[in-house]
Amino acid sequence: MATETSASGVLKVGSTEIAEVTGYSITYTSDTAEDTVMGDSARTYKPTLKSYTASIDCMYDQTDTTGQGALDVGSEITYSLYPSGETSGDIYYTGSGIITSKAISGSVGEMISATFEVQGSGDLTESSVS
Repeated sequence: MATETSASGVLKVGSTEIAEVTGYSITYTSDTAEDTVMGDSARTYKPTLKSYTASIDCMYDQTDTTGQGALDVGSEITYSLYPSGETSGDIYYTGSGIITSKAISGSVGEMISATFEVQGSGDLTESSVS
């Protein structure tokens, strides 16, 4: 089994790379509906609706007006995550969502950071770079 690092990862809003990304996460989930009936010896479930959320961590860059600047609270975005980079054959994810929060923080002797939270809207698609 091969393992990979995220050092070559790329995150884009639309077709524009977001500057200074330091981390990310996507959580993809499925709701379930119970379909247990009398006589069953254990509870059983069926999958229903899928959903996802994403978090993007960056070093704050006020000059990145088309990357970080496009991530305003309430904005609807389309984004792509390339966890291993954009080399042919690499897996990447695309989706649409709404920016639900933006946090900017800093302290003495530290870099200013920004975190953006995204509520997915629609399905998350997995593809391969061609």
